Amino acid sequence: MPRAVRPALAALASAQKPSTGAPAYSRFVNRRLGRWAAAVAYTLGATPNQVTALSAACTFAGIAVLALAPSGIGTAVAVVLLLVVGYALDSADGQVARLRGGGSPAGEWLDHVIDATKIAVLHLAVFASWLREPDGREALLAAPLVYQVVATVAFFAIVLTDQLRRAEAARTGVAAPVGRRTGLLYSLAVVPTDYGLMCLAFVLLAWPPAFTVVYLALLVANAGYLVLALPKWFRELKSVTPPSIGSRP
Repeated sequence: MPRAVRPALAALASAQKPSTGAPAYSRFVNRRLGRWAAAVAYTLGATPNQVTALSAACTFAGIAVLALAPSGIGTAVAVVLLLVVGYALDSADGQVARLRGGGSPAGEWLDHVIDATKIAVLHLAVFASWLREPDGREALLAAPLVYQVVATVAFFAIVLTDQLRRAEAARTGVAAPVGRRTGLLYSLAVVPTDYGLMCLAFVLLAWPPAFTVVYLALLVANAGYLVLALPKWFRELKSVTPPSIGSRP
């Protein structure tokens, strides 16, 4: 371990935000990769927005390869590496901000806008890939578009729910309930919804039939999760809203 990086790693270890509600890859792998990336970036003097920009560059480069390059082992490896590095850096930007004394609304806005864009464009890239190389998937071309809708709605709902919980906690001084989501089993159960798992799944681009099966399975799992989660989040927010405010049915 480079000696100059050790203080930053130690500081992050003591100031890390809890990730107990996150899916397994994000919780156990990506957070650690992001911590190392953040420590290196901080040691080199990089700003959070610079880390965000580098994350975006890697991610959108991977998406471009997915959309434009022919299927094969080289394409699969390139897509996975670029997306995994981009995701690790996406975790790192907030950690760099904490090392520098805290983030800013502008930085958080930039991070969320890039995240929303990559989630939508990723599945458009799969659609473009299938359109260019159908391989018998003509009847399945709508699947990436459906996945795009599911992923976009899920991202928006998660972000909005979190923001409303924070606003309600600031107004009342009492945190909104977030449910029992702290165990290892929960992290494993929701791993199909993990963006990191989606990144790793692209290694199967070298074997299109296998990728198609896995992609469709992830679509079904994510759609099912969203159907179950939306009413739950609505009930949680409604339970902490004063009757005079929450009288709308």
